[in-house]
Amino acid sequence: MLKAGVLGAGHLGKIHLRLLQQSDKYELVGFHDPHKENAKKVAEEFGYTYFDSIDALIEAVDMVDIVTPTLSHFECAEKAIKAGKHVFIEKPIANTVEEAQKIIKLAAQHGVNGQVGHVERFNPAFKAVKHAISNPMFIETHRLAEFNPRGTDVPVVLDLMIHDIDAILSVVDSKVKNISASGVSVISDTPDIANARIEFENGCVANLTASRISMKNMRKSRFFQRDAYISVDFLEKKVEVVKMKDAPESPDEFALILQNAEGVKKQIYFDNPEVEANNAILEELETFADAINNNTTPVVTLEQGTEALKVAMQVIANF
Repeated sequence: MLKAGVLGAGHLGKIHLRLLQQSDKYELVGFHDPHKENAKKVAEEFGYTYFDSIDALIEAVDMVDIVTPTLSHFECAEKAIKAGKHVFIEKPIANTVEEAQKIIKLAAQHGVNGQVGHVERFNPAFKAVKHAISNPMFIETHRLAEFNPRGTDVPVVLDLMIHDIDAILSVVDSKVKNISASGVSVISDTPDIANARIEFENGCVANLTASRISMKNMRKSRFFQRDAYISVDFLEKKVEVVKMKDAPESPDEFALILQNAEGVKKQIYFDNPEVEANNAILEELETFADAINNNTTPVVTLEQGTEALKVAMQVIANF
């Protein structure tokens, strides 16, 4: 079992602590949080071992799980990597692209593995249909959240939209050609609502909307490709796959047939795969353990986390 330590015991940090303790692939050694009052409360309530310094925690583990505010990701990762420890870094990988690129170089120099916490890659709905998303040409995403003061220290693009940016980059096999965007600050000092249009070299266009001042929560993505429409509801963990094929000469009386102006007939049918329930955060942590133990490539690499950050920063720069 890999010895794991967590940096950061906030809302998400506590979830990581609980899941690492449950996992049979890790031995949770303890955690560090600079806010001693909160840290002691967490240690007393849940029985986790509290380390009063980052260095002491890093020294005691094989893997460091970084769940601190984005501003400190680089500093924490640098310390852990230089000590020869594997790093799991919550998204976004770092505060700047330059910091992210330094993390990649450090990991290569010190021979350690790293994964970025883009948890939607492990969402059971997305996992159920990812194999069916092939050369999409138009993508539309909506990620709307009710207001929560937590996370407002960064623009909504880094808080919410980056989830969809990473998911899109994982299925579009093409480089980004052009980005246009708009963002509006309503309640925070940084934009709370944002819309981005990402154009890829292969002709694919993605239209992304994110808001953290919505009246209701929504996390939906729709992928349109030749002869297929795929809808993913990340929140409700539901999928819908609508496909088209050439209509048979003698279709079933209940078949749904479409005919275009040229007289070509297509049959519409539904091909909804089964969505297998999982704990996405636990799964991302455990697949990282597998990558460390087997010396294989993590599901979400440091490079992929950096690409998502790079596109997110381009979106912000276009406001």
